[in-house]
Amino acid sequence: MAKGILGTKLGMTQIFNDEGRLVPVTVVSCDPNVVLQKKTMENDGYEALQLGFKDKRVKLANKPELGHLAKSNSQPKRYLKEMAGSELYNFEVGQEIRVNIFEEGEIIDVTGTSKGKGFQGSIKRHNQSRGPMAHGSRYHRRPGSMGSIDPNHVRKGKKLPGHMGVQTVTIQNLEIVKVDLERNLLLIKGGIPGPKKGLVVVKHGVKAAKVEPLDPNNFIVTKEETQVNNAATEESVE
Repeated sequence: MAKGILGTKLGMTQIFNDEGRLVPVTVVSCDPNVVLQKKTMENDGYEALQLGFKDKRVKLANKPELGHLAKSNSQPKRYLKEMAGSELYNFEVGQEIRVNIFEEGEIIDVTGTSKGKGFQGSIKRHNQSRGPMAHGSRYHRRPGSMGSIDPNHVRKGKKLPGHMGVQTVTIQNLEIVKVDLERNLLLIKGGIPGPKKGLVVVKHGVKAAKVEPLDPNNFIVTKEETQVNNAATEESVE
Protein backbone atom coordinates (compact mmCIF):
# COMPACT_ATOMS: atom_id res chain seq x y z
CA MET A 1 0.00 0.00 0.00
CA ALA A 2 1.28 3.29 -0.89
CA LYS A 3 0.39 6.75 0.26
CA GLY A 4 -3.21 7.15 1.32
CA ILE A 5 -5.74 9.04 3.41
CA LEU A 6 -9.02 8.30 5.18
CA GLY A 7 -12.20 10.15 4.29
CA THR A 8 -15.98 10.01 4.15
CA LYS A 9 -18.14 9.87 1.05
CA LEU A 10 -20.39 12.93 0.74
CA GLY A 11 -22.19 12.06 -2.48
CA MET A 12 -22.01 12.62 -6.23
CA THR A 13 -22.20 15.70 -8.42
CA GLN A 14 -20.95 16.80 -11.82
CA ILE A 15 -18.48 19.39 -13.05
CA PHE A 16 -17.18 20.64 -16.39
CA ASN A 17 -13.52 20.03 -17.22
CA ASP A 18 -11.22 22.33 -19.18
CA GLU A 19 -12.48 20.84 -22.46
CA GLY A 20 -16.09 21.67 -21.60
CA ARG A 21 -17.11 18.05 -21.05
CA LEU A 22 -19.42 17.03 -18.24
CA VAL A 23 -17.67 14.77 -15.74
CA PRO A 24 -19.53 12.88 -12.97
CA VAL A 25 -17.54 13.02 -9.74
CA THR A 26 -17.81 11.70 -6.19
CA VAL A 27 -17.00 14.17 -3.41
CA VAL A 28 -14.90 12.75 -0.57
CA SER A 29 -14.29 14.76 2.59
CA CYS A 30 -10.81 14.06 3.95
CA ASP A 31 -10.30 15.96 7.18
CA PRO A 32 -6.63 16.05 8.24
CA ASN A 33 -5.42 12.58 9.28
CA VAL A 34 -3.18 12.58 12.34
CA VAL A 35 -0.21 10.22 12.58
CA LEU A 36 -0.81 8.40 15.87
CA GLN A 37 1.93 5.78 15.75
CA LYS A 38 4.94 4.90 13.64
CA LYS A 39 5.71 1.21 13.16
CA THR A 40 9.39 0.33 12.77
CA MET A 41 11.32 -2.71 11.66
CA GLU A 42 13.09 -2.91 15.03
CA ASN A 43 9.95 -2.97 17.18
CA ASP A 44 7.23 -4.32 14.90
CA GLY A 45 8.96 -6.08 12.01
CA TYR A 46 7.47 -3.80 9.36
CA GLU A 47 7.18 -0.13 8.49
CA ALA A 48 3.80 1.61 8.58
CA LEU A 49 1.94 4.63 9.92
CA GLN A 50 -1.18 4.47 12.05
CA LEU A 51 -3.57 7.24 11.03
CA GLY A 52 -6.46 8.64 13.04
CA PHE A 53 -9.52 10.18 11.39
CA LYS A 54 -12.55 12.08 12.72
CA ASP A 55 -12.62 13.30 16.30
CA LYS A 56 -14.95 11.84 18.89
CA ARG A 57 -15.90 12.83 22.44
CA VAL A 58 -13.35 12.19 25.13
CA LYS A 59 -15.81 10.29 27.32
CA LEU A 60 -16.22 7.69 24.58
CA ALA A 61 -12.53 6.71 24.80
CA ASN A 62 -11.14 4.37 27.46
CA LYS A 63 -7.93 4.92 29.41
CA PRO A 64 -5.65 2.77 27.20
CA GLU A 65 -6.87 4.66 24.15
CA LEU A 66 -6.27 8.02 25.79
CA GLY A 67 -2.76 6.95 26.78
CA HIS A 68 -2.05 5.87 23.22
CA LEU A 69 -3.30 9.20 21.83
CA ALA A 70 -1.31 11.25 24.38
CA LYS A 71 1.90 10.44 22.48
CA SER A 72 0.58 12.34 19.46
CA ASN A 73 -1.16 15.04 21.53
CA SER A 74 -4.40 14.58 19.59
CA GLN A 75 -8.09 14.16 20.31
CA PRO A 76 -9.70 10.68 20.43
CA LYS A 77 -10.33 9.40 16.92
CA ARG A 78 -13.28 7.46 15.59
CA TYR A 79 -11.32 5.56 12.95
CA LEU A 80 -7.78 4.14 13.08
CA LYS A 81 -6.01 2.52 10.17
CA GLU A 82 -2.45 1.61 9.22
CA MET A 83 -0.86 2.71 5.96
CA ALA A 84 2.10 0.55 4.98
CA GLY A 85 4.57 1.92 2.45
CA SER A 86 7.59 4.13 2.08
CA GLU A 87 5.86 7.18 0.57
CA LEU A 88 4.43 8.47 3.86
CA TYR A 89 7.04 7.04 6.21
CA ASN A 90 8.87 10.38 6.56
CA PHE A 91 5.94 11.81 8.52
CA GLU A 92 6.36 11.81 12.28
CA VAL A 93 3.93 11.18 15.14
CA GLY A 94 1.59 14.13 15.64
CA GLN A 95 1.87 15.47 12.08
CA GLU A 96 -1.20 15.85 9.87
CA ILE A 97 -1.68 14.33 6.43
CA ARG A 98 -3.94 16.36 4.13
CA VAL A 99 -5.47 16.00 0.70
CA ASN A 100 -2.56 17.81 -0.96
CA ILE A 101 -0.52 14.59 -0.93
CA PHE A 102 -2.51 13.87 -4.09
CA GLU A 103 -2.47 15.79 -7.36
CA GLU A 104 -5.04 16.36 -10.06
CA GLY A 105 -4.97 13.63 -12.65
CA GLU A 106 -3.41 11.08 -10.28
CA ILE A 107 -4.63 7.48 -10.51
CA ILE A 108 -5.94 6.09 -7.22
CA ASP A 109 -7.72 3.10 -5.68
CA VAL A 110 -10.71 3.61 -3.37
CA THR A 111 -11.79 1.04 -0.77
CA GLY A 112 -15.10 1.16 1.07
CA THR A 113 -17.93 -0.94 2.48
CA SER A 114 -20.72 -1.55 -0.01
CA LYS A 115 -24.33 -0.64 0.73
CA GLY A 116 -26.40 -3.20 2.62
CA LYS A 117 -29.30 -4.74 0.68
CA GLY A 118 -30.66 -7.06 3.37
CA PHE A 119 -31.82 -10.60 2.58
CA GLN A 120 -32.15 -11.03 -1.18
CA GLY A 121 -32.98 -13.87 -3.54
CA SER A 122 -30.54 -15.57 -5.87
CA ILE A 123 -31.71 -13.56 -8.90
CA LYS A 124 -30.83 -10.18 -7.39
CA ARG A 125 -27.93 -11.41 -5.28
CA HIS A 126 -26.13 -13.51 -7.92
CA ASN A 127 -27.69 -12.19 -11.16
CA GLN A 128 -29.27 -15.56 -12.00
CA SER A 129 -32.04 -16.00 -14.58
CA ARG A 130 -35.64 -16.77 -13.69
CA GLY A 131 -37.67 -19.68 -14.98
CA PRO A 132 -40.70 -19.58 -17.30
CA MET A 133 -43.54 -17.45 -16.00
CA ALA A 134 -46.32 -19.69 -17.44
CA HIS A 135 -48.98 -20.98 -15.05
CA GLY A 136 -47.85 -24.60 -15.26
CA SER A 137 -44.16 -23.89 -14.78
CA ARG A 138 -44.10 -24.01 -10.97
CA TYR A 139 -40.55 -22.61 -11.17
CA HIS A 140 -40.14 -18.85 -11.35
CA ARG A 141 -37.55 -17.23 -9.07
CA ARG A 142 -36.15 -20.17 -7.11
CA PRO A 143 -32.38 -20.89 -6.99
CA GLY A 144 -32.58 -24.12 -8.99
CA SER A 145 -30.82 -27.43 -8.40
CA MET A 146 -28.88 -27.86 -5.17
CA GLY A 147 -26.30 -30.09 -6.90
CA SER A 148 -25.78 -33.75 -7.72
CA ILE A 149 -27.10 -36.63 -5.59
CA ASP A 150 -23.68 -38.16 -4.84
CA PRO A 151 -22.39 -35.95 -1.97
CA ASN A 152 -25.80 -36.02 -0.19
CA HIS A 153 -25.31 -32.42 0.86
CA VAL A 154 -25.19 -28.95 -0.67
CA ARG A 155 -21.62 -28.17 -1.72
CA LYS A 156 -19.86 -25.22 -0.17
CA GLY A 157 -20.05 -22.08 -2.31
CA LYS A 158 -23.47 -22.80 -3.81
CA LYS A 159 -25.10 -19.52 -4.84
CA LEU A 160 -28.19 -19.26 -2.67
CA PRO A 161 -30.38 -16.50 -1.27
CA GLY A 162 -28.91 -14.63 1.70
CA HIS A 163 -27.56 -11.37 3.04
CA MET A 164 -26.40 -9.03 0.28
CA GLY A 165 -23.98 -6.13 0.56
CA VAL A 166 -21.87 -4.78 3.48
CA GLN A 167 -18.68 -6.14 1.93
CA THR A 168 -15.28 -4.55 1.47
CA VAL A 169 -15.04 -3.38 -2.14
CA THR A 170 -12.07 -1.78 -3.93
CA ILE A 171 -12.38 0.10 -7.21
CA GLN A 172 -9.08 0.60 -9.01
CA ASN A 173 -7.76 3.12 -11.50
CA LEU A 174 -9.97 6.07 -10.61
CA GLU A 175 -8.83 9.59 -11.45
CA ILE A 176 -8.65 12.61 -9.16
CA VAL A 177 -10.35 15.49 -10.94
CA LYS A 178 -9.81 18.22 -8.34
CA VAL A 179 -8.05 18.70 -5.00
CA ASP A 180 -9.65 21.34 -2.73
CA LEU A 181 -7.20 21.99 0.11
CA GLU A 182 -9.24 24.76 1.74
CA ARG A 183 -12.28 22.53 2.26
CA ASN A 184 -10.35 19.22 2.51
CA LEU A 185 -12.18 17.70 -0.45
CA LEU A 186 -11.23 15.27 -3.19
CA LEU A 187 -13.31 15.10 -6.38
CA ILE A 188 -12.94 11.62 -7.86
CA LYS A 189 -14.16 10.73 -11.32
CA GLY A 190 -16.98 8.18 -11.30
CA GLY A 191 -18.59 6.34 -8.41
CA ILE A 192 -17.04 4.74 -5.36
CA PRO A 193 -18.41 2.04 -3.02
CA GLY A 194 -20.42 2.74 0.09
CA PRO A 195 -23.30 4.93 1.25
CA LYS A 196 -23.18 8.62 2.05
CA LYS A 197 -21.08 9.40 5.14
CA GLY A 198 -19.43 5.99 4.75
CA LEU A 199 -15.73 5.57 5.52
CA VAL A 200 -13.46 5.19 2.49
CA VAL A 201 -9.71 4.74 2.06
CA VAL A 202 -8.15 6.67 -0.83
CA LYS A 203 -4.69 5.42 -1.76
CA HIS A 204 -2.30 5.62 -4.69
CA GLY A 205 -3.18 3.08 -7.37
CA VAL A 206 -1.22 -0.16 -7.17
CA LYS A 207 -1.24 -0.36 -10.97
CA ALA A 208 -0.21 3.29 -11.45
CA ALA A 209 3.31 4.66 -11.67
CA LYS A 210 5.28 4.49 -8.42
CA VAL A 211 5.71 7.74 -6.49
CA GLU A 212 8.78 8.87 -4.63
CA PRO A 213 8.82 9.22 -0.81
CA LEU A 214 7.15 12.46 0.25
CA ASP A 215 8.80 15.25 2.22
CA PRO A 216 6.47 16.35 5.06
CA ASN A 217 7.85 19.90 4.93
CA ASN A 218 6.23 20.34 1.51
CA PHE A 219 2.77 19.56 2.90
CA ILE A 220 2.61 21.72 6.03
CA VAL A 221 -0.12 24.36 5.83
CA THR A 222 0.92 27.76 7.18
CA LYS A 223 -1.54 29.52 9.45
CA GLU A 224 -1.16 32.97 7.87
CA GLU A 225 -1.81 32.21 4.22
CA THR A 226 -3.25 28.67 4.35
CA GLN A 227 -0.85 27.84 1.55
CA VAL A 228 1.54 24.94 1.06
CA ASN A 229 5.21 25.16 0.21
CA ASN A 230 4.95 22.88 -2.79
CA ALA A 231 4.35 25.14 -5.81
CA ALA A 232 3.05 22.29 -7.93
CA THR A 233 0.35 21.53 -5.37
CA GLU A 234 -0.63 25.22 -5.19
CA GLU A 235 -1.31 25.23 -8.91
CA SER A 236 -3.43 22.07 -8.67
CA VAL A 237 -5.51 23.57 -5.85
CA GLU A 238 -6.18 26.76 -7.84
